[in-house]
Parts: sequence; structure tokens; C-alpha cells
Amino acid sequence: MRGPLLLGVRHHGPGSARAVRRALDAANPAAVLIEGPPEADGLVPLAAEPDMRPPVALLAHVVDEPGKSTFWPFAEFSPEWVAIRWALEHGAPVRFIDLPAAHTLAMRTEDRTEAEGVPEDAEDADAVRIDPLGVLAETAGYDDAERWWEDVVEHREGDAFAALAEAMGALRESYGDGGHSRDLVREAYMRLQIRSAEREFGSGGEVAVVCGAWHVPALRQKTTVTADRALLKGLPKAKVDLTWVPWTHRRLARTSGYGAGIESPGWYGHLFSAPDRPVERWLTKVAGLLRDEDRIVSSAHVIEAVRLAETLAVMRGRPLAGLTETTDAVRAVLCEGSDVPLSLIHDRLVVGDVLGEVPEGAPAVPLQRDLTKLQRSLRLKPAALEKELDLDLRGDTDAARSRLLHRLRLLGIAWGEPAGSARGSTGTFRESWRLRWEPELSVRVAEAGVWGTTVLGAATAKAESDAVGASALADVTALAEHCLLAGLGDALPTVMQVLADRAALDTDVGHLAQALPALVRALRYGDVRGTDTAALAGVATGLAGRVFVGLPPACAGLDADAAAELRGHVDAVHAAVALLEDTGLRDRWRTVLRTLAGRDSVAGVIRGRCARILLDEGELTDDDTARLMGLALSRGTPPGEAAAWVEGFVGGGAGGGLLLVHDERLLALVDGWLTGVSGDAFTDVLPLLRRTFSAYEPGVRRALGELVRRGPTVSASAGAGVVSGFAEELDAERADAVVPVVRLLLGAGAGAGAGVGVGGGGGG
Repeated sequence: MRGPLLLGVRHHGPGSARAVRRALDAANPAAVLIEGPPEADGLVPLAAEPDMRPPVALLAHVVDEPGKSTFWPFAEFSPEWVAIRWALEHGAPVRFIDLPAAHTLAMRTEDRTEAEGVPEDAEDADAVRIDPLGVLAETAGYDDAERWWEDVVEHREGDAFAALAEAMGALRESYGDGGHSRDLVREAYMRLQIRSAEREFGSGGEVAVVCGAWHVPALRQKTTVTADRALLKGLPKAKVDLTWVPWTHRRLARTSGYGAGIESPGWYGHLFSAPDRPVERWLTKVAGLLRDEDRIVSSAHVIEAVRLAETLAVMRGRPLAGLTETTDAVRAVLCEGSDVPLSLIHDRLVVGDVLGEVPEGAPAVPLQRDLTKLQRSLRLKPAALEKELDLDLRGDTDAARSRLLHRLRLLGIAWGEPAGSARGSTGTFRESWRLRWEPELSVRVAEAGVWGTTVLGAATAKAESDAVGASALADVTALAEHCLLAGLGDALPTVMQVLADRAALDTDVGHLAQALPALVRALRYGDVRGTDTAALAGVATGLAGRVFVGLPPACAGLDADAAAELRGHVDAVHAAVALLEDTGLRDRWRTVLRTLAGRDSVAGVIRGRCARILLDEGELTDDDTARLMGLALSRGTPPGEAAAWVEGFVGGGAGGGLLLVHDERLLALVDGWLTGVSGDAFTDVLPLLRRTFSAYEPGVRRALGELVRRGPTVSASAGAGVVSGFAEELDAERADAVVPVVRLLLGAGAGAGAGVGVGGGGGG
């Protein structure tokens, strides 16, 4: 017996993959052994299923702790995948011979997995600390390991197994095990598995082994069974489950953090699948992408780019134009020297958004099976490319999609992220989402399986648990809102009970004010989703009453930061109360605002904001507003406090600029106060004023500047308090003349406004 056929490869190398296929065709081995977890041997037949489309990955996770997991990815151009498919096509047994996942996961240091919060890839965990390809490339005079690999392997038809094995042997003599002691354990286990396979299949012919080229010298090493078993003695072990999951080209890229990844999976996939003329076919793909993006690219451009790429390869002494040459040619010819389109080409083609598929027969946790069924019934196919999804919740299908996405978010499965509506709608019946499926979400689904076997059941159990364990009132109100969005009616009683208990015990007005808006939003969501929100309305009403009582004393004696925070709470409570149907609450809220606006102990920014809200609500007359502003900007008020009042009244994007443009009396008060501020005090208040007025639209700032330059004037003949350009009373005849135009602007039709005016009879 002459020993196993050792095929040392680079993971995800198309050149290695083609060489492996040629070597297997030539040797026709009795069995194929592959670097991978032995627990996956029973999953190998699924690779022959028509619904199995790489890239895919073997996912191993600890049964009791699904978060402790690892992946073994395979692309179409991975040598290991090619070996699996060859064996299945030729009826040869396939065995995985790497260290079992039961040991690998048990040996995984908890600090790394928990600190990163993401599952690790098998090659990432076990990668040698030196970069063998980097060392060989540097030795050959290359500054780029990818370019060296392309020249030596990808662009040549001959097999490089012997040369790579010899090179790796020299590296191991210089660097030992590469700084990773776990390799010694893995290689001991692989040697034992090779011996076992040779005993089992040796009579039928040669045994082929496909593994990372780094391991070939160690697998050729002459050791005893006793010595190898000694290295494996006492290894920790965990109970694990394995399955196939979809993978993506993007996740194969090094930029994603995958330790054994490649920089250009899309390019490598093209090299593997192109039957001939790879450069011409690649540049044709690039031209098609640019045309789809409305860039002018002709056949002449493609021909010229091919010529330039080939010329660059000759000048650089390369056997064939590689990714570097084609990229340079694309930049010069197709992109006219611009790097902007190149980023699109790199993202869509060089890396790519290919998402693999796994057959239904693959093992999966019950929650994953339920999710797959829901995705199919709702026509929400997972995709690696991010896409926008606009939902109209008045339709049954879109409403069900919304509930599914919200339930998954509650379970920590962030397949979809809420986005601003593409149509600019503010109605509660529309939602917009950004969807992208990442391989790690398969782990999140396995983790969420502890809560239930269906998405609905798991989300309900998770919501109830989160409510009981929540530490802040705002967290519970946010959870109640989430339950309504997700349609978790069975979880609402528990959440509402916890909410009522927390609200009764919490005395912090800031917490109560922060919680109220979420409750009111939840009431609105309940309306569009047809959810019974009577209990929620009762809690919201009680919460609002407690806010009204506690807000005035809470607004006294605040520093600038606390006052600004509470001002935000005032705005939020005002918006929430406006959406409640209880008119009595609105009257009580206006009383609270009046109290805050007229109390000297309240911070200026809050008094100013309350005055502005009352003015907008029609609860303050112009005279009342002018009186409050005059008091706030009087000489006895410290400049900083006066500036804060101005910021609260006309700042924060509340349309204060237009108010000053149209009410010259208020502008005169601000202008008079500002011109009377001393130089030292002006320096102190300038940052606040600049922040206030810089938020105005350019047109508003220009109009204010012109008014200030001209100077607001008051008509002497009209009497004090009457602004120039404004009459003492409304001119009904002039106002009626405007009504038809206004109705046209509002889409009601000009004729409908005839005879209906501000001063005439009838309701308009």
C-alpha cells in the first residue's frame, strides 16, 4: 500500500477545485476524506439534492447553548465541495476527518465568543497565525498574496499539489505549527481517521484526502497510533447538532471577518464557472451592470477594455490578466477614470450577493421550519442583497408580513429593519422595511428556539419574559407597543399587568413622560390592526394624569442639560395628548402648560416652549404672548435665561422663524432685547442664539434679516400695539376673496368656496 493521495488545497480556491477534480478523475479513489466535522457525515447525501445550491455551510451548535456555534462554509468553487460532489456522482464513500465539532465547540474559549457576540467560522477559529500564502508570495517577490496565488495556481492548468506540499513543509520547518497548538490535535485526529479509512477501503483502491495545504506535511508524518491518541486524551466534549444553512459570497469575503475568506468570491466564482475566455466574459458582465445603472457602455468599450487588460498582463509578466488588470482596464475605459462606479462593481460582482439554498429535507430546529413555511406562504424569500419593502397594513398579506418581521425583531432575528416610508406617508397603515438575510441569522433562529417551536409562540413567550425582567418603565411601554405591532395578543395581558404595576410605583416624571408617547402610539397601531386596546387606553390615561400632577414641580431648579431633556418630554407629552380621544385630558394639559409658562421658577427653555405651544393651540392671544415675551426679555432677567426662553419659544424646528417674520411685534421684542444685551453677556448667549436661528430655512433667515435691517415699525395712527401692515380688525371682504384660491390649492375646487367666507354666513 503506497499511502493516501493527499490533495493539499486552498479553501475556496477555484484553481485548487479544478485540480482536485482532475486528480480524482485520474485516481478514481475508493473513498474520499475531507477536512470537516465527522458529525456531518450523515448530511453529505443532501449535497446531491437539486435544491442544494452553494454557497452553503455546515452549522454546528451546542444543543443547550445555540449561541456557541461554528460554520464550515462551501462555495461552488471550494475544493472540498467539488470533492463531495465527485464522490456522490461516482458512488464513492465520503468521510469528514477533522476534529469533531463536539470537541471544537467545547474547546472554544468563552471570552472570545461572548465578547464578539457572533458565531465563529471553523477556519477562523483554527487558522494558523502566520499567513502561509503571504510568506510564499513575499518569497517569490510579490507584495500581494492574492496576485501570487492567481499567477501560480488559478491561471495555470497543471496541478500544484506536490509543489505546495513541499513549500508548506519548508514553512513548517521554519515556523513549527504556526503558533496554533490546536493544529497538532486536529492533525493527530486526521491521521487516525486516515488509518481507519485505509483499513476499511484499502482493498478497493486508493484513499484520497482533501485538506488545507498547511496540513499535508503533518499528515505525511510517520507517527504511532499511541502517540496520536495521547494528544486527544482528555479533550472536553459538548453535545452538538449540525445542519446545512445558506451562506453568501459576501460572508466569504475577508472584509466580513471570516478568517479563511477570500477578497473576491464573485471573481473566483466567475473563474471557476467560465468555460473559456474568462476576461472577455467578465468584462461583458461589468458592462451589463453599468448599463443597468444607466451608464453608456458600448461593445467598443468592452473590446478596448479587453485589449488593455491583456496588454497590462503582458507588461507585468503575468500569464493571464487577473482581477487587478481587469479592474484597471474597467477604470480607464468603462468608468472614464472614476472610482465611483468601481465601488458598485466591487460590491455587486467582485464580492457579489449570491445566497445559497438548502433543501427542505435538511435537519432544522422546529422554529426554523415554521419560519420557512411562513416565508413561503407570505412570499418573502430571503436574499443576500438588501431590498426595500413597502407594506400597506390594510391588506391581509402585508399585515401578516409586518407581524412576522416585528415578531422576529422581538426574538433578536434582525432580518428586517424599519425604514422611512419611500412614499413619505405618515399614516399608521404604511410601513417600510429594509430586508437582508445574513448567515448568522440561522444561529439566531436556533437560539430563539428555546422560546417555542413556532414564531408566534416563541415571540409571545419572549415578550412575557422580557416584561417581567424589564428594569425601566419605558422598556415595558416599548414592549407593549411592540406586542401590538407584532400582533401578540396573548402576551398583552402579562405586559399590561407589569406596565400598570411599574407605572404605579415609578415616581420619576421623566420616566412617566418618556413612557406615555409609546403607549399612545400603540393605541394608534391597535386601531389600524384591529386590536383591542381598551386596557392600554386606561393605563395611558392614568399615566397622563400622573404626568400632569408631577410635571410642574419637576421643572423647577433644573440646570441647562436637565431643562433641555425635560423640554423634549414636554413636546412628546403634548404630541401624545393630542392623539388621545379624552378631551378632558387635553383641557387639563393646557392648564399645566399655562402654569409652566407663567412660573418664574421654571427653566426658561421650558417656559418658552410652553408659551409657544399655547400660542399654536390658540390658547394665548397675541397680546398675552407679547406680555410673556416682554417679561421673559425684561432687563431684570439674566441674559442666559432670556436666551433660553427665546430658544424654547422659536427654536427646535417649531416654525418659530415664520412666526417672527409674520408678527413684527414679537420680532421687535426679540430685537430690542438682543440690542440691549451687554458685550460680555452677548458672548455667553451667542452659542445658544446661533443654534436657535441657524436651524431656520435660508429664506426665513433672509426675511428676518431684511426686517431687522428695516426695523419693525408700529403705526402711530393705529395706536400702540398695532403692527405696521396689519389692520386692527379682520377685513372679511378681502379674506373672502382669497377663499377660492385656497380651496383650489387644497384640491376642493374653486366653485365650492363661492359664497362661503370668513365673514359671511354658512360653514366652509
